[in-house]
Amino acid sequence: MPRRSEKRRLLEEYLQQRRPGRLGLEEWNQLKVRLGPISDHHLRRLLRESQAPLAPLVEGVVQSDLAELERTLLALQEEYVCGQERAARALVLEAKQHARWALRRDPAERKAVREEMILWMQTWLENPPLFAEWLKLRKKALGQKEA
Repeated sequence: MPRRSEKRRLLEEYLQQRRPGRLGLEEWNQLKVRLGPISDHHLRRLLRESQAPLAPLVEGVVQSDLAELERTLLALQEEYVCGQERAARALVLEAKQHARWALRRDPAERKAVREEMILWMQTWLENPPLFAEWLKLRKKALGQKEA
């Protein structure tokens, strides 16, 4: 069983050998075997840290700030309308659960942003095809500029 540093090294070797233009589900599955056992969360984190270009279903939902959340939710909306409903919903649902857990330990100044993130993910889950339009209205109501 490879250790954390060993998994990072194996990932770097894989990326250097294969040089995927954009890492998709096929490469994801290969990495799950090569680096296994590894959780989806850990693999996703290692891939994001590698800065390799990632397909939306590999990258998942990024919650570092509202701009990244918007970018990744809109990318998953595209995957959803192109037939990847189950996979896209699973990623957003997992991210929303993580955000709810993180909300409990966030400092007070971060709570309002985290609550807004949860609202965005909840709205996405309620009706993914309408999310982009809802987001435009929400940002307008909050006085934010269009992306």
